[in-house]
Amino acid sequence: MHYRLKHHVVIDLDLSAFRKSALTSKEVRVPKRESANEIKDGIPATYVPARNIIFLSIAAGVAETEGADEIFIGANSIDYSGYPDCRPEFFEAFEEVLKNGTKAGVEGNAVMVAHPILQMTKAEIVLLGKKLGAPLHLTWSCYEGGGKACGRCDSCLLRLKGFEEAGFKDEIEYEVVR
Repeated sequence: MHYRLKHHVVIDLDLSAFRKSALTSKEVRVPKRESANEIKDGIPATYVPARNIIFLSIAAGVAETEGADEIFIGANSIDYSGYPDCRPEFFEAFEEVLKNGTKAGVEGNAVMVAHPILQMTKAEIVLLGKKLGAPLHLTWSCYEGGGKACGRCDSCLLRLKGFEEAGFKDEIEYEVVR
């Protein structure tokens, strides 16, 4: 593994009960576009209800179990697709929940939520990743899954735009690149 973790926890989650999201239901199609300029404001069909609440709650429980004082999430509030749980207000509120709803929190040692790329553009994220030597070729953004990224979903388009604005070619394979 690239990061040489001391302890790795894998928890399988089945989010198929969230039937109204294009990311969890086969009945809802992932929107496809020709360019990032076509992405509209508002909450998209790819929104998974309470996704970051679920993920952060599990991560906070594991962190408290392990005695960790911080969890990290790669949420982004600038070049994003309109998800309410990717905004600074959400993270402030969630940290309040951890202060008031966990043993560590009521004892004054609440797990903190680090969101280091929250207010960065995708281009700034790419530049930081390159500077740090992050294996960006091992990262995945596509909402479709599959052997290659689709190149037309909002996530692919925003990723491609970020690499282009940063002056780099994305090293992952795409079905379509405009």
